[in-house]
Amino acid sequence: MHTIKLKTDINCGGCKAKVKPILDDEPAIENWEVDLEHADRILSVETDSLTAEEISELLGLVGYNGTAVEG
Repeated sequence: MHTIKLKTDINCGGCKAKVKPILDDEPAIENWEVDLEHADRILSVETDSLTAEEISELLGLVGYNGTAVEG
């Protein structure tokens, strides 16, 4: 299991609620969390098989963007 971190445009609890179903329904995602306090709204995703690009594509399905960050 590894953690992928993405800078997102998920800005509030309402935004988080919009991405929740798509991330919760993805069987390759073990756990996820978005830090709404961080200036870059970092989304952390625990997965064995997805790439940052694939996670970004999932976010795009509900109108959000994600860009991989190092570390």
